[in-house]
Amino acid sequence: MNRRTSGVLLHITSLPSPYGIGDLGPDAYRFIDSLHAAGQRLWQILPLHPTSIARDNSPYSSPSAFAGNPLLISPERMVLDGFLDRGDLDDSPAFPADRVEYADVTPLKKRMLQTAYRRTRSRLRKDDDYRRFSEENADWLDDFVLYAAAKVRLHDISWNRWPVPLRDRRPAALREWKGTLHDRAEMEKFVQYLFFKQWTALKDYARRRGILLIGDIPIYPHYESADLWAHPEIFKLDARKRSSVVAGIPPDYFSTTGQLWNNPIYRWEALRKTKYAWWIRRVAHNLKLTDLIRLDHFQGFVNYWEVPAGDKTAVHGSWARGPAGDFFRVLSKRFPTLPFIAEDLGVITPEVSGLRDRFKLPGMRVIQFAFGNDPLADLYKPDHYIRNCVAYTGTHDNDTLIGWLYGKSDYSTRSRMEIREERQNVFRYLRGKKIRRRHMHWELIRRVMMSDADRVVFPMQDLLGLGSGARMNRPGTAEGNWRWRLLPRQFTPGLISKLAALTRRSHRE
Repeated sequence: MNRRTSGVLLHITSLPSPYGIGDLGPDAYRFIDSLHAAGQRLWQILPLHPTSIARDNSPYSSPSAFAGNPLLISPERMVLDGFLDRGDLDDSPAFPADRVEYADVTPLKKRMLQTAYRRTRSRLRKDDDYRRFSEENADWLDDFVLYAAAKVRLHDISWNRWPVPLRDRRPAALREWKGTLHDRAEMEKFVQYLFFKQWTALKDYARRRGILLIGDIPIYPHYESADLWAHPEIFKLDARKRSSVVAGIPPDYFSTTGQLWNNPIYRWEALRKTKYAWWIRRVAHNLKLTDLIRLDHFQGFVNYWEVPAGDKTAVHGSWARGPAGDFFRVLSKRFPTLPFIAEDLGVITPEVSGLRDRFKLPGMRVIQFAFGNDPLADLYKPDHYIRNCVAYTGTHDNDTLIGWLYGKSDYSTRSRMEIREERQNVFRYLRGKKIRRRHMHWELIRRVMMSDADRVVFPMQDLLGLGSGARMNRPGTAEGNWRWRLLPRQFTPGLISKLAALTRRSHRE
């Protein structure tokens, strides 16, 4: 990873597939082939954990920090591995190719997985791979499948409202519910087995093609998760297992009320006493899935904003101390290379940047932040990139390059005047160079590619020159996100050739 490399940001859900959502099937393998042909060495994705329609299918609001997303399981691979027959796929409806319709995809995938389980359950006990998977992942898997089964049986009510013996995980209650929910829990375990079987095969293929995978760990789990139910002692909860404080961001230039995330907050002192055992397991598990990990909200490891639970805004929060260097010292003993990328965007204090630099973690530089009125804007200009960083034209939270430059204000928190000012700053940066709109994204991609940054990553939407309609997420909005999809054959031979040529000129390999 000390070499000059480049890659593409594209979540699995955004891949082409006949089944309404990108998955771990043939198109994922074709995408790896395209990356290889284009001279790319990095594929960055978003968290792989389960999502729910109730939370807009955000990969950052999952019921598990360990489980895989069943929607990503490929029906075609299930046929190839003998879990489904080809005829089981025949009644699949037609889906739009350019977006994910989760309300239609979710029941289809559930039916397919239920069919596969019914066909397979009688022989699972004799399946050595299944037994090995169950044993090797028991530390999180047993809790997750019981949690998922109980959620179904109890009509998805919050786990803190479950019968008290089950809520509090009393041994007798756990034994009783495991017996009652055995078949449903076994189906959930089988689904996880299928996900990890398919993911392992894809990761192995990526490695053979010379592609490293960059994953993503959200700093906080969601309250409605197996992790909270199984490990309430490491979170700030009250006697009834409700959050006493929640996470957010204080008021700033962009928002007079701050951002209220409502995620539960860690009891870092309790974690420290266990030598951060839960986090060690979480990182180790994720490093089985990907080669590198983006640590979301890196600032939160130094200090974090906690807000009294029940508040409607983040105004009345307060700063609290995170584990900082002690946490990363412990991690470095278990993972000596510290294969992390620090998501250090936003208002970063000297203490945060000092922690990042002390452990030699690459931070993030995003060219879209280089032309506003932020006093730190110059840091995001390609001329100022240092080697030990990962440079982007945008992230999953940004507008596309074209949308950022030319989009309408209804796709952005910026006013029309701010858009014009940023655009003028871009052209001044380009020293008055006349560039047609259809070429502007390539000029900015080229600037990032030619920079000193050892690693550069481009959202697929930016390589395609797409507008705001292709945006993946609009922070602060609660619906309509995480839906964009790459069209079949949109990663054309011409685009592959152009990207490969630019990569060679940039002396990246």
